[in-house]
Amino acid sequence: MSQILKELTMLNGIPGQERQVRKYMEDKMKDHATISFDNLGSIIAEKVGQEDGPRIMVAGHMDEVGFMVTKITDEGYVKFIPAGGWWSQVMLAQQMEITTNDGKKLRGVIGAKAPHILTPEERNKPVPMDDMYLDMGVKDKDECVALGIKLGDMITPYIETTPLNNEKYLLGKAFDNRVGCAAAIETLYNLKDENHPNVYFGVGTVQEEVGLRGATTSAYKVNPDIGIAVDTTIAYDFPKGSKETVLGEGVGIMISDSSMVGHKGLRDFVISVAEENDIPYQLTHLKRGGTDGGKIHLTRSGVPSIALCLPVRYLHSHTSMVHQDDYDSLVKLITLLVKKLDKDTVHKITYE
Repeated sequence: MSQILKELTMLNGIPGQERQVRKYMEDKMKDHATISFDNLGSIIAEKVGQEDGPRIMVAGHMDEVGFMVTKITDEGYVKFIPAGGWWSQVMLAQQMEITTNDGKKLRGVIGAKAPHILTPEERNKPVPMDDMYLDMGVKDKDECVALGIKLGDMITPYIETTPLNNEKYLLGKAFDNRVGCAAAIETLYNLKDENHPNVYFGVGTVQEEVGLRGATTSAYKVNPDIGIAVDTTIAYDFPKGSKETVLGEGVGIMISDSSMVGHKGLRDFVISVAEENDIPYQLTHLKRGGTDGGKIHLTRSGVPSIALCLPVRYLHSHTSMVHQDDYDSLVKLITLLVKKLDKDTVHKITYE
């Protein structure tokens, strides 16, 4: 298992509170690239291969879906709102962690009624998120406040990232999208001492889960010639699933989602590189949901862009699953793309 990927998934960072992830990425990339930031907090690592070459932006978003504290009740329970998309049915009885302003991590659990006392009406419908609460295991409001919990503190799932019984299957939180952050870092490492024919920008964006916001600001600053959003897509290999995207069968190349139609010329180029190098891939699409590519491709006068996505089971839940082979293929493909995107290739993709 990639140590960088594991360490990134264990960090906590909801939209607007990505500091832990940004600091980690800075520490890992600062000796290999020039580091800068946009004004919202996205991190940009620049490595020059050929100074007058095209500008290649590889972006993964640092934020994960989570929650924010909105109220502490008189009984000492914590009320919250979602930060990113959640389905309430996957939330009950799950362990969570509140990160306080001074960095303290406090464990709690989303409360759930025992089945013995559910009414027939309650049994037949999911519990509304507004009715949920986080139980911190304290006596009352005073004890809860004394822990240092404040309104606006982030709440994230608590789980240790770990390989499963087949060690290539990895279980954890925040693969969406610490996968993209890890790939940007590892691509940078792969380019060490390489004279790639362009300028590589490995970017960790903020606030993707609430509207692709950091992609907007960081892409404006980078001003890329090619955009590669690195994210996740749905694995449909669950029982009765369509099997159109499967764990262990390769990188997902996004044809289209609700934020972007993948650039046809760039997609053809990506597929040709994958096939020439025996890198497994799967074509994928999403009717709902988008990636940072949705904003990158609209930057300034437009940027040919594609989303490369790791298949994930159980997206936007407290626990998700990916395959190590898919991640390895993803990093390999991105590295090769950066090595091959020279002036002539980018001109052909863009204008021919």
